[in-house]
Amino acid sequence: MSLVGFSAVATVTLLLCVLTGPDRDDLDAFYTGYGSLSPLRNGLAIAGDYISAATVLGTSGVIALFGHDGVVLALSTALSLMLLMFLLAEPLRNAGRFTMGDALTRRMPGGRSVRITAGVVTLASLLPLMLVQLAGTGQLMGFILGFSGESMQTGCIVGVGALMIGYAAIGGMKGTALIQILKMVLLLGSGLLVAALMLRRFDWNPGALLDAAAANSGAGDAFLASGLQFTGSASPGIDMISSHLTVVLGGACLPHITMRVYTAGSARQVRRSMSWAVSGVALFVLVVTVVGFGATALLGRAAVAGADPRGNTAYLLGTRAVFGAEVSIAETVLLTTVTTAIFLTVLASVAGMILACANSLAHDVFASGVREMTPRREMLLARLSAAAVGVPAILLATLVQHHSLHPLITLSFCLGASAIAPALVYSLFWRRYTRTGLLATLIGGTVAVLVLMPGTTLVSGSPVAAFPDADFTWFPFTTGLLSIPAGFACGWLGTVASGRTRAEEQRRQYEAVEGWILAGAIRRRP
Repeated sequence: MSLVGFSAVATVTLLLCVLTGPDRDDLDAFYTGYGSLSPLRNGLAIAGDYISAATVLGTSGVIALFGHDGVVLALSTALSLMLLMFLLAEPLRNAGRFTMGDALTRRMPGGRSVRITAGVVTLASLLPLMLVQLAGTGQLMGFILGFSGESMQTGCIVGVGALMIGYAAIGGMKGTALIQILKMVLLLGSGLLVAALMLRRFDWNPGALLDAAAANSGAGDAFLASGLQFTGSASPGIDMISSHLTVVLGGACLPHITMRVYTAGSARQVRRSMSWAVSGVALFVLVVTVVGFGATALLGRAAVAGADPRGNTAYLLGTRAVFGAEVSIAETVLLTTVTTAIFLTVLASVAGMILACANSLAHDVFASGVREMTPRREMLLARLSAAAVGVPAILLATLVQHHSLHPLITLSFCLGASAIAPALVYSLFWRRYTRTGLLATLIGGTVAVLVLMPGTTLVSGSPVAAFPDADFTWFPFTTGLLSIPAGFACGWLGTVASGRTRAEEQRRQYEAVEGWILAGAIRRRP
């Protein structure tokens, strides 16, 4: 039934992309969907882009294995989107048009170097997440459908990757938005039913669920206390704060999330869309918390870790366990819906990331270098860019599928927190911020992450590292502890180094568009 569900979802979603795809020369339709989505649908699309398969499976796994620390991670995920809603969403929508490069160059006309750098950082931040989703597809499909052959897993990666490229190239922003909406409806609908069944197993008593999870965790009261996830670290408290700060700052600043704010038709619609998005993510946090604790309570922490050391199968294991030994037809349908929702989550997440990378390549890198590029040619470049991004991602995913993927997730979030978040905050709110400072932020934050990450235990020196048999660690803390301050410091130093004259010039340019960026107001001449 899962295979039937997967086939049906792939057929329906591809048909939706074909029906809603833009014309060959309609850039606004491809990049923003004309802002035609209602706040509810746009909010569901934002939440759908934000909740990736790594978030669903990884967060529930951390909750199942580490209890309290996993709940804090889930709350950090929701807090990140709230930060985007209250601080960045409306100014981003006012400052940009299609891509992050538009927002960054709003006050710096003609900044092609900024656009190219923004495009490179977009690719660098989203490619690791794409690899995680694609590489995990083979293992996930094997777990659900019951096969373990490497050739079958590789075939799943190639097939699913090709489908995702088609979504992005054919459907554009509106087509991928409809897939995200369908994904959120299935994911939240099935998840709420599973969470309700889980609570019913414990007489609707959350306290009994937590006690049973702690008893079966093998860690006792430490399962419900802070610090279990970082017990092997040199400084558990510092690593915990750094990890959650990276999630809060980096999660909602990734380009495939910020591009969704451009699909809102007005500032009021941005606020309403973000309200719906935050509500959907908060509901998702409740679902994965109940299912994650339920998996440990019903199966035990050892069984969850035995199926996957990272706990990525905890959501599915908990769903299966809640039904018991005998499964009715209704429960079988619900289980099929859950697995189909996970499959659709993989499809929709990577399609959104490919679309963000393709948009940035076509609009920021290629179109910015041609004085007069026709809309039809730019549209063709965007669709070709989707293939240019997706095909290498598929090939790389087949190579890394048997390695630990956690460093890639951390890499994406660190780049979002260390390079993109400082650049957006400074660009939108600092009047004296210069082009040199912006380039220093993007390049300095990225370099800091790339230098520090190989020296951490995520890459080597631990059983769950990407290279467990090697040990070339030299940085004992998590990457964000140093890379996030480095990103902000590089932006400040670059601006100071530009000189007072350049800073005053940028201040005047910012004041000319300040009312529009912050409030959407058009300055009237006296």
